[in-house]
Amino acid sequence: MSIFIIVEGKNDRSRLRRLVTPDITILCTFGTLNTLKLETLHKQVNDQEVYLFMDNDSSGKKIRNMLRDVFPDATHMYTRRGYAGVEGTPDEYLIAQLEKAGLEEFIIYPPTLTY
Repeated sequence: MSIFIIVEGKNDRSRLRRLVTPDITILCTFGTLNTLKLETLHKQVNDQEVYLFMDNDSSGKKIRNMLRDVFPDATHMYTRRGYAGVEGTPDEYLIAQLEKAGLEEFIIYPPTLTY
């Protein structure tokens, strides 16, 4: 079974890619959705496990609502209001959201710094 995380942009994807194993495929909406893009995402994901991780702003909420209709069984992950989207969310918070979603086995934990 494949696991997919759908994010808004390539910077969001790059940010998450550092924290998850290659077993997880990260797809982008590139900020806009139309019928063709929704169909393409649905075909890529098929009936696999999908997670939606959008920014906590008006465009992120709009995209999440559109994707919710296409992927009604998706697990939703959220950034905190005040963070500059997924790409501007601290690693610790991203990891906490991945853990909360049950993806612990796929997380690449950054080495802890000791002083």
